[in-house]
Amino acid sequence: MTPANSRVTVVGSGNWGSVAAKLIASNTLKLDSFHDEVRMWVFEETLPSGEKLSQVINRTNENVKYMPGIKLGKNVVADPDLENAVRDASMLVFVTPHQFMEGICKRLVGKIRRDAISLIKGMEVKREGPCMISSLISEQLGISCCVLMGANIANEIAVEKFSEATVGYRKDKETAEKWVQLFNTSYFMVSAVQDVEGVELCGTLKNVVAIAAGFVDGLEMGNNTKAAIMRIGLREMKTFSKLLFPSVKDSTFFESCGVADLITTCCNNAKLLHLLLLTSGGRNRRCAEAFARNGGKRSFDELEAEMLQGQKLQGVSTAKEVYEVLRHRGWLELFPLFSTVHEICIAVPPTAIVEYSEHTPKFSLVGGSAQFF
Repeated sequence: MTPANSRVTVVGSGNWGSVAAKLIASNTLKLDSFHDEVRMWVFEETLPSGEKLSQVINRTNENVKYMPGIKLGKNVVADPDLENAVRDASMLVFVTPHQFMEGICKRLVGKIRRDAISLIKGMEVKREGPCMISSLISEQLGISCCVLMGANIANEIAVEKFSEATVGYRKDKETAEKWVQLFNTSYFMVSAVQDVEGVELCGTLKNVVAIAAGFVDGLEMGNNTKAAIMRIGLREMKTFSKLLFPSVKDSTFFESCGVADLITTCCNNAKLLHLLLLTSGGRNRRCAEAFARNGGKRSFDELEAEMLQGQKLQGVSTAKEVYEVLRHRGWLELFPLFSTVHEICIAVPPTAIVEYSEHTPKFSLVGGSAQFF
């Protein structure tokens, strides 16, 4: 082993963070260009047994709270000290709830180097406009940041069922290929596209559509209605992305990060319910279904606490953030589904999900830019 070998740290240890560590750890043992050990930062918790979560992970080689029964790899080391976990790492994998990322970045300023990849689905909305998590990482930490998104039910990947994912990169194809090499396995196929914003917005916005799909399921409206919601949702995902970033490519929406992730996120196959509950897209749909079944009388905060065992609901906060962008830019009427999802989350009855009429589009997308009529 030479000093040039890349050291990898996974920042986050929920169920997707744990699976990411498992994937990476299997590859670092095989590939000479990576240091064997993979550190995983754990937000420390005390388990009902009285033991610390990080200690149990290191003793059992399992994340007994978020991914029980799955061996992560003996070269995965859980570390509750964020600064220590990233020390000497040249490749950082961020996989935490998006609302925590600004605070995490502030703690890491000046303490890391080289490259990062974000598996985080969400955005920060600031006074000057929306900020993607990859941009937040790059700007605050002064490092390049790719993204990885896709139709990835974490529990299925954990038991090595075949899945795909998409790495989005800006200019450095060599770095993107290194991330592909780090994640790619016989059961987890990864490809790279030069479209960070497109890949990241697909992963972010599909959670809003998942909330809408959950409302449809909770109201027992059927598969035809859900198919319509998904179609409208995909169109709004594409339009919103290209209005914000004209460089976004149409083809990105046909990668794993696009239509495939949307389908998985909105799925409610009864055989998958126990798997979907703890995955990002699945938990959005499931909580929204429960919200609708209760006529909107139980808050999402209450449902999150009851149903998600400590995991965080992303779709509701993303819907709010998207709504703020739409309102600020005067686009609310152009995105009836996105707007309605947020309005249901805060006030109007769940039945409103199908009570609007689709507006005649007031713009078309020509050559990657929005042309308003």
